Amino acid sequence: MTATIQDLDIKNAEVLLRVDFNVPLSNGEIADDTRIRRAIPTIEYLRDQGCKTVICSHLGRPGGRPDTKVSLELAASRLAEILDTEIIFSPEITGDGVEEIARSMPKGGIMVLENLRFHPGEKAGALDFSGDLARLGKVYVNDAFGTMHRKDASIAGVPTLMEHAAVGLLVGKEIEALTKLTDNPKRPFVGVLGGAKVSDKISIVDALARRCDTLIIGGAMAYTFLKAKGEEVGNSRVETAKINHAKRVLERCEAKGVTVLLPVDHVVADDLKEDAETETVTDIAEDKMGLDIGPETISAYAEALKGAATIFWNGPMGVFEMDAFAAGTQGVAEAIAKSKGYSVVGGGDSAAAVAKFGLEEKVSHISTGGGASLAFVEGTTLPGIRVINERRSK
Repeated sequence: MTATIQDLDIKNAEVLLRVDFNVPLSNGEIADDTRIRRAIPTIEYLRDQGCKTVICSHLGRPGGRPDTKVSLELAASRLAEILDTEIIFSPEITGDGVEEIARSMPKGGIMVLENLRFHPGEKAGALDFSGDLARLGKVYVNDAFGTMHRKDASIAGVPTLMEHAAVGLLVGKEIEALTKLTDNPKRPFVGVLGGAKVSDKISIVDALARRCDTLIIGGAMAYTFLKAKGEEVGNSRVETAKINHAKRVLERCEAKGVTVLLPVDHVVADDLKEDAETETVTDIAEDKMGLDIGPETISAYAEALKGAATIFWNGPMGVFEMDAFAAGTQGVAEAIAKSKGYSVVGGGDSAAAVAKFGLEEKVSHISTGGGASLAFVEGTTLPGIRVINERRSK
């Protein structure tokens, strides 16, 4: 079992806390502070324990060099507002001066480091950069689930060099929630996959095909599967190179008795634009593209979800950002919300859709990490979890 901060004696400890403050920005301001707020329970727990806490995170993709447009100073300021306390912001990531500030903070003090990705060693997983970060505390805590599938220095390197390592309350909650999908899930287990590309989700398609009783497929990726079945899909997006893989998935599902549901009707248009002229069809004309699932498909998917004991959903059913192609995603989201089963939404666009339709409180768990949650459900041991487990076993 992965150690959480509640498993450690961290009274008055010097803590290096890895969080996910990779917040969306707009016109130089934080557009959504959800990721900062999700870290608050762990930060407050550490404060209550009298810890001196040094917080580190990445933001954006500055390419290993400083970029004021993605400085973490904004996040530090927002954190200070939320906690109503003074937060020290360090424009330096490592070094003697940063170490001195970290040691001299009062009990319960908090410092936020500048963007980790301003240093090339972060993405490279460089051991020397890991060592420099490790000197900023004695206890390592990771509460950044969305990055735990990466091998960055602050994720996979630093915890191997510190006296103690654990996950924060947010990551502990993620592990508990996602484990219910991987360890003897209650049945029937229904997997729902959508989004644009089969190639982005080959591993999760294979994993769910092995674990689920029913596999629902929507979004643009459905057209690769329909093509694999020999159906005409007009000008819809198809990954030709993945048709044979889709065929193999369908064959394996049939052999295992897994029910695969694909769209039977479609909302089509001749172009992807908000004001496009749309129609609902069962047969897609050569010059049309499928951009959402139709009402018959929504009904069939909702019926399958109605009796599910366990549900995992990742990926929209159509281009839900445009109202003309949002009905399918909304229909599936509402069906999952109405289900009495245990439901997990796997981050990314699916989480955005649930929020758009005001259904956050109606699902059992919304993951904070799209890629990380997919990797976990696939059965991959995430590097950020593995190193903490190995550290504990020594």
